[in-house]
Amino acid sequence: MTGQPPVGIDTSRPHPARMYDWYLGGKDNYPVDEAMGRQMLALDPRVPVMARVNRAFMHRATRWLAGQGVRQFLDIGTGIPTEPNLHQVAQQTAPDARVVYCDNDPIVLAHAAALLRGTDEGVTEYLQADVREPDAIVEGAKKVLDFTRPVALSLIALLHFVPDEDGAHDLVRRLLAEVPSGSYLVMTHATADFTPEESAAATEKLKAAGVTLALRSREEFTRFFDGLDLVEPGVEVPHRWHPELGEPVPGQDDGVIPGYGAVGRKP
Repeated sequence: MTGQPPVGIDTSRPHPARMYDWYLGGKDNYPVDEAMGRQMLALDPRVPVMARVNRAFMHRATRWLAGQGVRQFLDIGTGIPTEPNLHQVAQQTAPDARVVYCDNDPIVLAHAAALLRGTDEGVTEYLQADVREPDAIVEGAKKVLDFTRPVALSLIALLHFVPDEDGAHDLVRRLLAEVPSGSYLVMTHATADFTPEESAAATEKLKAAGVTLALRSREEFTRFFDGLDLVEPGVEVPHRWHPELGEPVPGQDDGVIPGYGAVGRKP
């Protein structure tokens, strides 16, 4: 980016949302983000593919949910806008879909207007809050969403930045407790299960730069869905979850994708 960063943005250390933007070829990042991104690529050159696979999973899961009749979406950890955004995918199937985006990064707030261009029949809103503040998220979301009707909670590539000491599983349980039967949890999460050495090196490099990376095993990821009914095919490598609902990401089959994705329904 050129010029002065928006107020509140720390350009002295990398930020996951801006690194993700750089992986996707965006322009809303800074030299510190690119520098760390290049270090991650040196450990595993497929990181940009992983970022695109996560986005593609979100698109397919949203299409599936809208096809099931879900009309309300709460997307936490939205990230910097990259079209198509969740509301565009949902409202393509269901023009009356209501979407609340939530993120804590000031650079996302600076671009929030791009997230709010939805259909006339639907509603899209942006909420500035942190996933570690579930009460604030619920309070803000209830101004737009009807929590007596099913809500899809979308947490894409987010909780691997929330360590166990911050109560990641408890945060998800708190959010799920607020939504009614028929609601869904949609998640992807990075893991060290397939690439332990590269993952350990990446975790250390990010830690040194002030970024926490809490990689979780398949078992730990599955725990987020305790009490939910997993949608077939259950916990899966993200690009293998209902691939018929979207276009394949170039390079997704050229090696392991070290992550998991799943969708679960609250009974």
